[in-house]
Amino acid sequence: MKSVSLLLVIGLGVAIGAGACASNPPPQTAPQPNADSAAAAERARQDSIAAAQAEADRRAREEAERVARQREADSIAALSHTAEEVRATLATMIHFDYDKATIRSEDAAILDQKVAILQANANLRIRVGGHCDERGSDEYNLALGNRRAQAAKQYLVSHGIDAGRIETQSWGEEKPLAQGHDEAAWSQNRRDEFEVISGGDNLRRPS
Repeated sequence: MKSVSLLLVIGLGVAIGAGACASNPPPQTAPQPNADSAAAAERARQDSIAAAQAEADRRAREEAERVARQREADSIAALSHTAEEVRATLATMIHFDYDKATIRSEDAAILDQKVAILQANANLRIRVGGHCDERGSDEYNLALGNRRAQAAKQYLVSHGIDAGRIETQSWGEEKPLAQGHDEAAWSQNRRDEFEVISGGDNLRRPS
């Protein structure tokens, strides 16, 4: 009887020990990363960073080039606009009272603008054309037109412009600006016109 009990105790111990071994498996060692795989991953990361930086640099260069082109275009447009403004100021006419060749006060201000432009553009040469209304003979109006052109020239010369830069011409009544036969038309036709002879490229605005 004792033998049977002893066998039972031994068997029970063996079963308990086996169960304990089954519930506590031996720890497993974690796999070590492959050195080649890690290096490849790092290279891929660096390549990605370099590609992103290259793309950013390319976009920055393109933007800088675009801005430079826009500034150049704006500069050219500004110069062109300035030249057109100066040319328009040069072309502004002055007018005269009936049978007169005297510079009126309101027209002196227009001539002062032309003086400034001529001073700012040393190579500029102009022609002044004198005109009359239809009243009076052809000979008289040619002489009157000449006096009007000379009056404008003398004003410019008296303000420091070299006389050699200014030509004059009389058209008399040959080229009326207005076609009417009343004072409204005549007052427009009694005038001096100004045109550029040379040096009109890239006109500078007076400072």
